[in-house]
Amino acid sequence: MAVGNEVTAASYIQHHLQNLTFGRHPENGWSFAHSAEEAREMGFWAIHLDTMGWSVAMGLLFIWLFRKAGKIATTGVPGGLQNAVEMVIEFIEGLVRSAFHGRNPIIAPLALTLFVWILLMNSLKIIPVDYFPELFARLGVDYMKIVPTTDVNATLGMALGVFLLILYYSFKVKGVGGFARELSLTPFNHWLLIPFNLVLEIVSLVVKPFSLAMRLFGNMFAGEVIFILIALLPFWAIWLLDVPWAIFHILVVTLQAFIFTMLTVVYLSAAHEHH
Repeated sequence: MAVGNEVTAASYIQHHLQNLTFGRHPENGWSFAHSAEEAREMGFWAIHLDTMGWSVAMGLLFIWLFRKAGKIATTGVPGGLQNAVEMVIEFIEGLVRSAFHGRNPIIAPLALTLFVWILLMNSLKIIPVDYFPELFARLGVDYMKIVPTTDVNATLGMALGVFLLILYYSFKVKGVGGFARELSLTPFNHWLLIPFNLVLEIVSLVVKPFSLAMRLFGNMFAGEVIFILIALLPFWAIWLLDVPWAIFHILVVTLQAFIFTMLTVVYLSAAHEHH
């Protein structure tokens, strides 16, 4: 991270963008990666412990908050937590009613879970970029990247889960034959154009999880890089730029959670449609 006793800008950025990786090294066996090079050498047999830990923590926080709101819910004057939870539930209910045209009791809870979970993970970005890396460095942990959605593995994992649901409901609602006909006879309903339709529809289907994952990852990762670059500026410039960017990013983290949830509902609605 440093050249001599001086921390360079490049090493500072690389350190803050490196995940806490545990995996199987070709030479050292199962161990923690102490550099980006070691993490790459571990290849497939590695896990980002910070991404997994913080995403699970935000999931537990989501469950705890909504469980607490349910326990203290009252028909009288509601408290702040109950108001917030009811607003989120009503927002997701309206979103599902407008975008989902099938009948499935799982879609609304899925949309609620995705929106709140992603929003909580994105909101970790508001914490100053040096706070947790320095805290964990004092505890002997080399790396700590606390925003799970800045890790493409996390966003791609969620997107692949959505993709599996799309396939599952496409086969369940339309049947194997119906789904096959949709792929082969859309958009051009003629047997001579079946090869062209198949290429077009399969590419469109496969692109869905990648577009979901890369859109969320790209926006969150770019925002994290900007926060890190601001942290390299003089002290007066940090306060001048960091606060406005953090306020603006509150809108970004909410918007990205909404977009991921909205597209998930739209994709699952299409999977429930009969053609």
